[in-house]
Amino acid sequence: MKRLNNKVAVITGGTGGIGMATANLFLDQGAKVVLVDNDANAIDRLRKELTHENIAFVQADVSSKTDTLKFLDFTLKTFGKIDIFFANAGIEGVAQNIADYPEDIFDKVINVNIKGVWFGCQYIIPKMEIGGSVMITSSVAGLKGFANLGAYVASKHAVVGIMKVAAIENASRKIRVNTIHPGPVDNDMMRRIESDMSPESPKTVKDGFTAAVPFGRYATSREVGEIALFLASDESKFITGCTHLIDGGMLTA
Repeated sequence: MKRLNNKVAVITGGTGGIGMATANLFLDQGAKVVLVDNDANAIDRLRKELTHENIAFVQADVSSKTDTLKFLDFTLKTFGKIDIFFANAGIEGVAQNIADYPEDIFDKVINVNIKGVWFGCQYIIPKMEIGGSVMITSSVAGLKGFANLGAYVASKHAVVGIMKVAAIENASRKIRVNTIHPGPVDNDMMRRIESDMSPESPKTVKDGFTAAVPFGRYATSREVGEIALFLASDESKFITGCTHLIDGGMLTA
């Protein structure tokens, strides 16, 4: 039997590398999936690429209460329930020290990365089925500081706190809530971070990050999706309130 048979999953940040990889894994394991993203062009592209009968798409800004209620209502009307919520949407901001960090970009990072998770927990979880699973994408930056990524680091630490509270508050309904903490992932976000930190030599930045990973490479989006699949499945039915690292040993070095 497939691991997510008859389950309905909502994935935010759905057009990014982790979102797409996770959606494909969930579909392969029998889930119905709603992909949420704020990038209309990316959604249009994916509609043509992912023609699976059990996938649907919603354009929405996770930092908006109205948009959160929109994709919640869409999912319930389309598939009738929600068993899995993967709060994966996030942005990195800019590479700048705290003293010089632009306030408008700080506000945007906080709104997407924290408020987006907060609204998901506030409005999605109460409508989820008993025994459901919530995963929140944090980062190694949610457990450790990194110079020049202050807004991102702050936001990824904050969602760990939200996760721990939500895990306690929803335990009576057997809804488990966990965070996933990737190290560097070989996707578009890391390309932007590398270029932002060193426009002249992004490869130098990548080499530096890679050197900090004992396994000697970046994670793949699929590998992060496989952690999400485990946490979404009944195999993790007694795991809640936990931080799950997928960093190739980065935080042990």
